[in-house]
Amino acid sequence: MLTREDHKTYAQILREELTPAFGCTEPIALAYCAAKAREVLGQMPTEVIIEASGNIIKNVKSVIVPNTGGMKGIPAAAAAGIVAGDSKACLEVIAKVTPEEQKEIAEYLNNVPFSVKAMEDGDKLDIRVTVKAKENSAVVRVSKHHTDIVYIARNGEVMLNEQDDCECAQKLAESQAAAAEQRADRSRLSIEGIVEYAKTADLSTVSDLLNRQVEYNYNIAQVGVKEDWGANVGSVLLDTYGEDVRTKARAYAAAGSDARMSGCELPVVINSGSGNQGITVSVPVIIYAKEYHKSDEELLRALLVSNLIAIHIKTGIGPLSAFCGAVSAGCAAGCAIAFLLGGGIDEVAHTLVNSIAITSGIICDGAKPSCAAKIASSVDAGILGYEMYRHGQQFYGEDGIVSKGVENTIRNICRIGAEGMNGTDEEIIKIMTHCD
Repeated sequence: MLTREDHKTYAQILREELTPAFGCTEPIALAYCAAKAREVLGQMPTEVIIEASGNIIKNVKSVIVPNTGGMKGIPAAAAAGIVAGDSKACLEVIAKVTPEEQKEIAEYLNNVPFSVKAMEDGDKLDIRVTVKAKENSAVVRVSKHHTDIVYIARNGEVMLNEQDDCECAQKLAESQAAAAEQRADRSRLSIEGIVEYAKTADLSTVSDLLNRQVEYNYNIAQVGVKEDWGANVGSVLLDTYGEDVRTKARAYAAAGSDARMSGCELPVVINSGSGNQGITVSVPVIIYAKEYHKSDEELLRALLVSNLIAIHIKTGIGPLSAFCGAVSAGCAAGCAIAFLLGGGIDEVAHTLVNSIAITSGIICDGAKPSCAAKIASSVDAGILGYEMYRHGQQFYGEDGIVSKGVENTIRNICRIGAEGMNGTDEEIIKIMTHCD
């Protein structure tokens, strides 16, 4: 049984995770880092050097940066942050770029030398931006989380550095330790606890987060269906298979991703640091709620299930991996649909195990239009996992990576995503960067 402290922790996790973002979070993190570097420099840079981890390169290489007039890639993201970014806005750093500033971004890219290098050490999520102008220089580093600045220097003078023994580093370490203590303990999450929380939570503590998620993410999904974005996976699904609820759930989630990957200038509410995962955990559940005329309260409680299950899984995998995040999000959406339609802990647990067993082999090869198709497949697996249980069918322990007990199966998936696929990740990055 959940305690009052558990309820408080679950609500805090949602408040930390369900934040708005404008554009794919990896290029936006790069824009954020570059915007901060320009601010530290105190003038417009005349040279920009970008060092990034393989996973950042992978996730920025092929995605359009919003508010740039259709440009994609690492220099475009950095230029947008330098010319028009507001670091105080965090993951909405380039949300308010004007048409005039878009032109300035293009001109800046044409006139200023940019160099991009792979970072040999550091975290899977790691960015270091060095900017120079005449005799001045500034360096800013973001690591582990999309907006966590761990190093700042100007003209060689270190202002923040978590690894040095200087006084400022000690202060930073102390502040980070305090922040870690304030950060909700995700180890308290469990499938049983999540289902109980969804049934009993005081919605007034999280309804603002969930309602914003419904508004933002369903809005971009509708735009994705109605307009021409990316590979138009959502439209293809609807044209091919019709508009039954299962097809619409897949199609609208895919369409939201296609729009977002192709530079649609609308915000989304993210989950586990990812807008695509935020769309995937929410849009299919919204579609089912509309189809079955569920109340607003029933929808919000179901969204507690999908959001927290996705966070529970991704906590063990990490924000960036060769394991496609759409898988955990799509499976979580299937669990939320099971809950929405009257299911309890048994339906949710079996839905999750069944769906994970189906789609756990999908790889992440960066942010780009094919993410939409992977989302459609993952949502389909989530729904199939639920339908299997409804028909008295399931995958059993010792069937491949499935173990007896949902938490044991989750641990297996986390082990694969966080450790087992490191070699796969390296090969994917080599292929994408043409390194033999």
